[in-house]
Amino acid sequence: MGDVLAGFHAAWEFESDSVLIRFERGIRTPKLFQALGERRIPHEAISAVTLSPGKRGTVVLHAVPRPGADPLMEAAAGQLKENCDPYRLVLPAERETLAEYYADELRAQLPPDDGESPDRFLVAPPEAPLQFKAYDGKASFDGKLVSFRWFWTGASSAKWKAGDQSFPVTDLSGIEWRSPEVFEGHLRLLRRDTPVAQPAQADQDPAAVVFGLGYGPVHESLPFAASVLAAVRASGPAPNSDGLGAVTAAVTPAVRRDPADIAERIRHLGELHRAGLLTDDEFTVKKTELLAEL
Repeated sequence: MGDVLAGFHAAWEFESDSVLIRFERGIRTPKLFQALGERRIPHEAISAVTLSPGKRGTVVLHAVPRPGADPLMEAAAGQLKENCDPYRLVLPAERETLAEYYADELRAQLPPDDGESPDRFLVAPPEAPLQFKAYDGKASFDGKLVSFRWFWTGASSAKWKAGDQSFPVTDLSGIEWRSPEVFEGHLRLLRRDTPVAQPAQADQDPAAVVFGLGYGPVHESLPFAASVLAAVRASGPAPNSDGLGAVTAAVTPAVRRDPADIAERIRHLGELHRAGLLTDDEFTVKKTELLAEL
């Protein structure tokens, strides 16, 4: 067992070849940290270590992940809020000297950074089976197969016509995760070979589930996306890809919707509202968002 440096919400144990991060499960700990539990970060997965002033009398020790080393960070694609970054350890300012010592020790153990992405993930992904509820369906992953089962209260007519979906990871080239904390949040599976292009709008794409109204929260959908992404890369490189075997998440621009689709989504919202599943405020906010897309 190596030395341990405890901070707010997490403790880092420094070992000869890695850093073991154990996250707390307190009510103030970000839910993503609680979902992750603990993570072992090999030294080769770290490109740099920084120590900087934090907010309200704190300092932040940050192990900067090497691009392409961690499926969780690849899936997040820069969309995580600072307080949910699992590579940041926040400590009281009076522990700055101790934090600086460990930062120097860790830097000395890092291998040279050649600037190239590794040919495999170096940090283990969250373990399958995983599942979560999106706004329009339930997503499940058993390590080999991703399944979407549609909800009648949220799925578009296009998804109902297509039926429930199952995707072997060998048929995928990657994932696209757009945070539920922004408008148009979704998880989209990117397929290797499709006869036609996938619909631009996630709520019309049978290979995607959409977030919103408390569905698909970060602590559930992001570990899911990371696990799928790792399985896709392990299955082999996609045709015409960069050799990594996966495409990471990207934030796609908003697309103006068809008025008929807007009307259908509002109808679904009305059904949820009448059933008592949405408050008056939630119904009004979401309806306003949809009308703004016309």
